[in-house]
Amino acid sequence: MDQCTEKGIVVFNTPGANANAVKELVLAGLLISSRKVTQGMAWAQGLKGQGDAVGKAVEKGKSAFVGPEIKGKKLGVIGLGAIGILVANAAHSLGMDVYGYDPYISVRAAWTLKARIHHISELKAIFEECDYITLHLPLMDSTRGMLNEEAFAQMKDDVRIVNFARDALVDEDALAAAIAQGKVAAYVTDFASPKLIALDQVIITPHLGASTPESEDNCARMAANEIRDYLEWGNIRNSVNMPELALNPSARNRICIINRNVPNMVAKIASKLGECGINIENMANKARGNHAYTIVETNDTIDQAAIEEIRRSEGIIRVRVIHFA
Repeated sequence: MDQCTEKGIVVFNTPGANANAVKELVLAGLLISSRKVTQGMAWAQGLKGQGDAVGKAVEKGKSAFVGPEIKGKKLGVIGLGAIGILVANAAHSLGMDVYGYDPYISVRAAWTLKARIHHISELKAIFEECDYITLHLPLMDSTRGMLNEEAFAQMKDDVRIVNFARDALVDEDALAAAIAQGKVAAYVTDFASPKLIALDQVIITPHLGASTPESEDNCARMAANEIRDYLEWGNIRNSVNMPELALNPSARNRICIINRNVPNMVAKIASKLGECGINIENMANKARGNHAYTIVETNDTIDQAAIEEIRRSEGIIRVRVIHFA
């Protein structure tokens, strides 16, 4: 990605395209963390060959798989992005008392959060209050191993944790200790590891979060639309290496410039265009780290010599011209 950035190649992703698929699996995770469904299924399969005695064996053995309902229990949703919002709202509809934590929640996400969901400002409150905890945040230096020995110590006894976000958010050694101490009743995750597989209270799915045909179709359509929007209009949406900048066309021509984020670059671009007799109808610039993206709109004829002049300017990485008429 760094090499693409240096060459002015925009890299896109498709955030939220698989959100519903992950949400549904998280809801399943909440249920199987409580009702011991997977353990019961494995035990029932072991009754093969008992003939007519199966029914009596089931009635005799089912008490080993008793588990609580999720209705009325407190759920802590850590991370209120595209997936976390859906999980919080759906869990509330299932009768759970939902607590959401996200210090960086967007205005758009906040508007979609149901009114009765508690927005918590301190992570400690989630640990201390909630019977269930589900993780929905990216893996960064600040979040790596966030569920550690200190975090588990703050949690309620018999807490159930669901992690379909990133494996390294949870310190596996601390988790194993918390399970051994009876602090964690169940841990459901989409990420396998040798340590987790050895723990009875851990339920692992084989990275199924986005494994639905609907999710794959959503990702494909979203990716195609993003690339088409960039190629045809010069708009950048959902890029992982360039600033997001999208404008509705207001002139016949658009000059799209990827440049280094250094002082006076916008002024230099405007000056070059002025020297070439090109009048600016509209102009926008957005920076992200060491790089910036500039869109210039004009109704004037764009001389190729002017474009080459801009390309040769120090700090310019890529220049592209789009004609709308």
